[in-house]
Amino acid sequence: MTTQPKPATATIAAQQAALKQSLPFADTQDFEDATRGLLGRREPNAIRDADGTVVWDNDTYDFLQGDAPDTANPSLWRQAQLNAIQGLFEVVPGIYQVRGFDLSNVTFIEGDDGVLVLDPLVTKETCAAALELYREHRGDRPVTGVLFTHPHVDHFGGVRGITTQEDVDSGRVPIIAPEHFTEHAASENVYAGTAMARRSAYMFGAALPRNPQGQVSTGLSQTVATGNITLMAPTLEITETGQTETVDGVRMVFQMVPGTEAPAEFIVYFPDHKALCSAEDATHTLHNLLTLRGALVRDAHAWTNYLTETIDLFGAEVEAVFASHHWPTWDNERVVTFLSEQRDLYAYLHDQTLRMLNQGYTGPEIAEEIQLPPVLENAWHARGYYGSVSHNVRAIYQRYMGFYDGNPAHLWQHPPVEQGKRYVKLAGGIDSIVENAQEAYDKGDFRWAAEILSHAVFAQPDHAAARDLLADTFEQLGYGAENGVWRNIYLSGTTELREGKFGTPTVSAAPDVISALTPEMLFDAIAIQIDGPRAWDERLTIDVVLTDVDARYRLRLANGALTYSAAPQQGDAEAVLTTTARALPTLATGALTAERLTRAGIEITGDASVLGRLAALLSPGDEDFSIVTP
Repeated sequence: MTTQPKPATATIAAQQAALKQSLPFADTQDFEDATRGLLGRREPNAIRDADGTVVWDNDTYDFLQGDAPDTANPSLWRQAQLNAIQGLFEVVPGIYQVRGFDLSNVTFIEGDDGVLVLDPLVTKETCAAALELYREHRGDRPVTGVLFTHPHVDHFGGVRGITTQEDVDSGRVPIIAPEHFTEHAASENVYAGTAMARRSAYMFGAALPRNPQGQVSTGLSQTVATGNITLMAPTLEITETGQTETVDGVRMVFQMVPGTEAPAEFIVYFPDHKALCSAEDATHTLHNLLTLRGALVRDAHAWTNYLTETIDLFGAEVEAVFASHHWPTWDNERVVTFLSEQRDLYAYLHDQTLRMLNQGYTGPEIAEEIQLPPVLENAWHARGYYGSVSHNVRAIYQRYMGFYDGNPAHLWQHPPVEQGKRYVKLAGGIDSIVENAQEAYDKGDFRWAAEILSHAVFAQPDHAAARDLLADTFEQLGYGAENGVWRNIYLSGTTELREGKFGTPTVSAAPDVISALTPEMLFDAIAIQIDGPRAWDERLTIDVVLTDVDARYRLRLANGALTYSAAPQQGDAEAVLTTTARALPTLATGALTAERLTRAGIEITGDASVLGRLAALLSPGDEDFSIVTP
């Protein structure tokens, strides 16, 4: 049964009031920058797909007016107000941004004959609407080039909303991306895609209502559009810092920044405009070093050094810096200060974490103790709206030291359900835990209440009092969170405890992403679905012949592991699949039946029953797996 949101407790209200006094809310520079250069808005800003379904509606954030209520952190509320500002804006003459149409921004750079599109949003519907707004105010210019700064979906997913495969294949519209872009774009959304998508639903607050008690922002932007994600392969890869390219008369100088916010990423400078696109390496928030949906830990040290290089390369003349999120910063002195403080932010967190871990502190201990210098603490763009000092410090610890903190008691702990049963017994029963948790809740110690109630719920998930109090506790933690992602995660936990699991509202691997997988990546995608224990005694071999690229692979299942090789093999495989590289993704997108594969143009010779034996061993991901309950 749905339970109505509770009001903020006196503890949370007092915390919000104290924060209002401690931060420079009188500084309105960000609001001036976020509205500077406005040319026009899309009104109403509800965007629909071909079936008429709304995939984006920025107007649902119209409630973000006035001072923050007690149910929202005032600093996050301020950031949400800024992120909700939508429209077409002039960055500098010749460079324009549409903001407030998706999780990210799309930028239009005017050339001699048309316009280059930089980072075309998450979906083709939102990017098409952004291009329409641009053309409404700047003329019906053709798209003459596309840039992907890095392989996260909010920077490429809308590409088919602004160009066609025919124009790309003909060379009329080059697609520029960093080296290894396609590999990372595909692998991130496939290998751990199901788990990432499920956790992203928490992270972005996909199932939360948009109101002062629910989702107000992600901190990076408002939320993610739910339309059609697309992808086109790059036609021009950037491989080194200093590489220059000119497309449609637009001169570009690239800086490679791999391993920062993405494993493949570039920053691009437009010298004729004295404007720098910092991608996601310098935005108006402390970014994630480990995104809470899950990813590889990012390198804070490399991030620091690359921003130093950015300042060295472009700092002498740059007059504007804009990113794929948030709003630009203008004037050379302000730009260099902004880039320098962003650089110092990652440097400080990295170096102080290393200093303290070498003194024996663990990740949670460092996260609890570390404080930013006053200048960074009071810089709005360094606040933890998307990343946080707390989880970034723990990510740095993880990067260097791994999951184990050195304490033997933590080396082989029980899993959550078994821990929960033992804690309940230790406490003298679940009612005792709930009683102690209620005392902690009443005192405003929500962190402890959440800790012990989680054990209770994992031990007895149907205990109504424990579930209800844990939901209330998560709710208060969400109300107090300055970090948009933390708020969404806490409130999503509240929602699932009160209403049941909401699954995965977002797509983890769109067809265009699957089709971009290399043969090796496709085989890996199948291999990670093998149910190892059930496959212990199974042996099978399949050859895959790709006629259009003159390649042959031997797939071998043994000892519960599916492996592959492109080297010549001795003996015949049990079955041979003959197809093309373009048709191969069929193997990863549905049932492995002979009938279905034949319809897709895959020729099968030999023992076709081997496909059924392989299919019987596959255990695909669960898009509704449990998070806050067992």
